[in-house]
Amino acid sequence: MIDLEDLKNRFTYHEPWPNDVDKFETIRRIALSYATVINELVPDGAEKTLSVTKLEEVVFWANAGIARNHEDHSVQE
Repeated sequence: MIDLEDLKNRFTYHEPWPNDVDKFETIRRIALSYATVINELVPDGAEKTLSVTKLEEVVFWANAGIARNHEDHSVQE
């Protein structure tokens, strides 16, 4: 069973902390660079589409990991 606090954390909006914005942008910038390489080198088709979609998922989960995991959720740094 998933802990209730874990569920609450998963389904609560997490406003970005000021020092996290750069982290989000770095992840997105590097992912865009990688997506551009995939777009240039991989022939059009399901594999290209899936690889870019999975990269979007990587960005989403990485950013969620940053947003959801602060020691003190009550006061932003």
